[in-house]
Amino acid sequence: MLTPRFWKNSGSNSGMTTFFLTPFSWIWTLGLKYRLNVPPHKVKVPVICIGNINLGGVGKTPTVIAFTKKLKEIGLNPHIVSKGYKGKLTGPVLVSEKHNSKDVGDEPILLSSFAPTWVSKDRVKGAKEAVENGCDIIILDDGFQNGYLHKDFSVIVVDAKRGFGNERVFPAGPLRESVDRGLKRADLMLLVGDEPDRVRFLNQKKEIQLEICEANVEVIETGFEWKNARVLAFAGIGNPEKFFESLRTVGANILKKIPLSDHANLNRKLISRLLKEAKEMDAILVTTEKDAVRLPEEFKSEILTLPIRLLINDWEKINKQIETPLKRYIPLKIIFLLILVDK
Repeated sequence: MLTPRFWKNSGSNSGMTTFFLTPFSWIWTLGLKYRLNVPPHKVKVPVICIGNINLGGVGKTPTVIAFTKKLKEIGLNPHIVSKGYKGKLTGPVLVSEKHNSKDVGDEPILLSSFAPTWVSKDRVKGAKEAVENGCDIIILDDGFQNGYLHKDFSVIVVDAKRGFGNERVFPAGPLRESVDRGLKRADLMLLVGDEPDRVRFLNQKKEIQLEICEANVEVIETGFEWKNARVLAFAGIGNPEKFFESLRTVGANILKKIPLSDHANLNRKLISRLLKEAKEMDAILVTTEKDAVRLPEEFKSEILTLPIRLLINDWEKINKQIETPLKRYIPLKIIFLLILVDK
């Protein structure tokens, strides 16, 4: 679904809609307490959880990719474990070329290009399979509110521009849990956004005691000249506006933008209509990498993607935070990590 406007309001301006939805937020919170109040299972390798407090897109997938690449650079063998949101397979299953987004969800298809990726509705079973297949560290994608698997290090990803909205729990607001509760369980906050947005967030949230590391999104060069390119852009991600802003940053001329609900069904009828509309406008049809994996096969060559990656500004800060939990599992490799991570 698209984000309701009243989720963005803060303080006393949240409105009557928020007031009437608050009792349902209490029910949601009780369900979360139940999921977290269970004995967590500990596997034989460290588990780094990349999660968030907000619903929707804040940059978790680019963060998982960034952590995966960094761990591989320093000689570790990370595997990714994902629930496979909206995928029909319960798993555990190792994502391969034979799978599509209907099988395992869109994020795992994208993530599998960077490291072995396991889809499992039961995160513990997925983690066990990863260990049995030779990984020495697990990156848990979007498992912060799942209490069944022990996490050694939890990163909360926050969109600096959106912040925590009205700071209410779903459905009264955009949060999966209260800010206070989430921050107490996390080890690090990764604040993603342009510098002005990051500065604004930090000035407004000076009371946050959690260690904060900053990051920004960078568009990957593909050889295509985006400047002044006439585009019709569509995105079915948690925050489509972030994608449209990235297109503006590279100088694209957005003739029309179409925000879709997160993980929207990109069926043949819809894509055919969008291609026809783009042709009539003498424009190029453009979408995100994550949306591209859900496209019908026959349309993939006709639609451009704008690939992005996350640039984390201070790996040294993350290294200092993550050193202790990793040492408990891989004392020899952690020495290798400490030497190389700052280079």
